[in-house]
Amino acid sequence: MWENADGAIHHRSFYQIRVSDVPDEWDHQPQGGGDEAGLTFHFFWISSEHEVELIKGHGDYLNLIFT
Repeated sequence: MWENADGAIHHRSFYQIRVSDVPDEWDHQPQGGGDEAGLTFHFFWISSEHEVELIKGHGDYLNLIFT
């Protein structure tokens, strides 16, 4: 659970998984239309909490995964 500055509560989920034989990065284009129409999401794996800088609050609990 993470509380935004305006008091809104956000549920954050993080997963630690071990994988093999997968690409280092990939793109996904949603097919649902609406607000997602034309968007492309770029995904990639990280191996430490300090490897990337996420927007405010999104990396607050990564230290719990990389212990």
